[in-house]
Amino acid sequence: MDAFLASTAAVAIAEIGDKTQLLSLFLVARYATRLPIILGILISTILNHALSAWFGAWVARWIPDAWLPWILAVSFVAIALWLLVPDKDDSEDSKFLGMGAFMATTIMFFLAEIGDKTQVATVVLAAKFDATLWVIMGTTVGMLLANIPVIMAGRWLMERMPMATARISASILFAILAVVTVWTTVVNS
Repeated sequence: MDAFLASTAAVAIAEIGDKTQLLSLFLVARYATRLPIILGILISTILNHALSAWFGAWVARWIPDAWLPWILAVSFVAIALWLLVPDKDDSEDSKFLGMGAFMATTIMFFLAEIGDKTQVATVVLAAKFDATLWVIMGTTVGMLLANIPVIMAGRWLMERMPMATARISASILFAILAVVTVWTTVVNS
């Protein structure tokens, strides 16, 4: 359950102001129907984060046990710093928009997540926790928790949400994960 809760919180907070959240805002402005957008986000997130989590778990098996916590801690710090850099929306000229709300969302979200902060976080979380399925479920729920309100409330919500505060909060969360990883490593040594 720790893997699920940590993954949900990390991705939900890290996603605020992220390019995929901006993509949600763009898609809801482009298409009148919300359910296909939500389903597209669900499918693309499950696929992308499942591949990421399985990759993270696979990599964790090849790294020596003594090194893994230190690599994870450095990765959490790197993500914390990366989260402080604002994203921009570059989806307006996509060739996928003519495919309809569901397909456009599914493809565009999957592609937008490649190399994104939340995808990297999913890899690192799966390497940290020996519960790949819980990480996949947690990161997917986190993605939906961050994006469904944007889809439902759209621009109104985005205008009132302090993005700098959200980025700093997400950064602090990953810094805490780094400290906890180091702390538990030192205490258990």
